[in-house]
Amino acid sequence: GILIRDGAALELAEHVDVVVLDKTGTLTRGRPEVVQVVSQRGDENEVLQVAAAVEALSEHPLAAAIVRRAGSAGVSPQWTVTDFGSEPGGGVHARVDGRAVRVGSEGWLRAGGIETTALASASAHAEQRGESAAWVAIDGTAVGLITLADQVRPDAVAAIRRFHELGLETWLLSGDRGAVADSVGAQVGIAPERIVAEVAPGDKAAAVAHLQASGHRVVMVGDGVNDAPALAQADLGVAMGTGTDVAAAASAVTLIGGLLRAAPTAIALSRATMRIIRQNLVWAFGYNVLLIPVAAGILYPFTGWTLNPALAAAAMALSSVSVVTNSLRLRRFPVTNATEN
Repeated sequence: GILIRDGAALELAEHVDVVVLDKTGTLTRGRPEVVQVVSQRGDENEVLQVAAAVEALSEHPLAAAIVRRAGSAGVSPQWTVTDFGSEPGGGVHARVDGRAVRVGSEGWLRAGGIETTALASASAHAEQRGESAAWVAIDGTAVGLITLADQVRPDAVAAIRRFHELGLETWLLSGDRGAVADSVGAQVGIAPERIVAEVAPGDKAAAVAHLQASGHRVVMVGDGVNDAPALAQADLGVAMGTGTDVAAAASAVTLIGGLLRAAPTAIALSRATMRIIRQNLVWAFGYNVLLIPVAAGILYPFTGWTLNPALAAAAMALSSVSVVTNSLRLRRFPVTNATEN
């Protein structure tokens, strides 16, 4: 379940000492679900309908969750949506039947001059539960918010533990609010001081570059379009196979089955491969250094010994057999199932 693009990636993986992980789609399943709809006006269906009308034109995982919830609740709108636009790391906006609608983060709404105080307590409670909040504003007024939760991958805890066993530092980069990122980090075992939240998509690559400037060799694990610059910036990019094509294109390693626990397996496999390569070099050079001088007659003046050509050929064959046999030990390397249960 691990696709390694070239030999250089296998060599680089041996030397990394820091692992940076995206949250949504990497540590979590990447399929959030709506938990609650809160309306300042008391009409939850209005909030859900308006948000779904705009989010239907977005490709974000949170947008898909809102549209699914509207469909299951039977409130899918039949409104005219025009002037759609999106702000990376902020949200989406459009005109719905002539009304200006914004759906996105609280900070983005506030930056647009929209007051959010009335719903701040509901948002804070959602964050404490590890949920994300998509705020909804109509004609410059915040009318409600939709809270969403994304489950942590079943293998995330084991993957982080394995990274630590390999002596690697783990960092979490997330565009979510601090409380949400802290909640996920605590669940999987990432130290609070290594959780960086509210990171704009364009700043993820800068965060990786900062770690590299500190002398670290960094592997970045991500799945989305927003992760592609960071994946390209890292010493080694690892893409989740269930993510976007651009993430895979920017990475040297792809986890085809979408299992996070395959990422530390790739690092361990790299180390084992390079260790065996060095052993093979010792065997090969050892045979040559010892037997070629004998075959050339270096011992003949002193002992009268020479190397029979048949024995020389057998020794050369034995050298190849020892190298191949040693390499075949990798067949016993513990592997990960390629697909998630």
